[in-house]
Amino acid sequence: MEKVKLPNKVDPARCAQNRLQYQGEYAAALMPRLAESTQGIHGDIDVSLDFGTDAQGLRLMSGHARAQVSLQCQRCNELFDTTVESEFTYTPLRANAEVPEVPDDYDTIEVDEVGEINLVELVEDELILSLPQIPTHENEHCSEGAFDKSFGELPVAEERPNPFAILEELKRK
Repeated sequence: MEKVKLPNKVDPARCAQNRLQYQGEYAAALMPRLAESTQGIHGDIDVSLDFGTDAQGLRLMSGHARAQVSLQCQRCNELFDTTVESEFTYTPLRANAEVPEVPDDYDTIEVDEVGEINLVELVEDELILSLPQIPTHENEHCSEGAFDKSFGELPVAEERPNPFAILEELKRK
């Protein structure tokens, strides 16, 4: 399947009814919050989306997003390149609609007044959530990684009697 530019907004109900599949790219310029959260985005963001319906009759949008970004190592403060990936499954709901029983594997997303969702914002949110909380190099690639160990000897904890030992004796009687 050839990679193409993806639409910015879609109607998930219509896409699920037609069982559409998208595989394409978003330009890095469309994701300023991701660029702000990293030290830069390299290339386009690869996205694949599948729309359909599950056994309960819920409309689904499943997808996978991948981006090459630069992050700053929190040990040595040097930049390193990494791949950020996210897999997600959403079921679209209207704002005032009754919420059906949704399985734990699905997230819900609210459609706008026209019944569409903004795919660019959704993919950007998913990638931001997939960023590491504390970005670091692998130890062998980090100049400070060799020092990422504890120093000195840990004191041996004294063995103290179990405070519930008395209760155990009473239970046996």
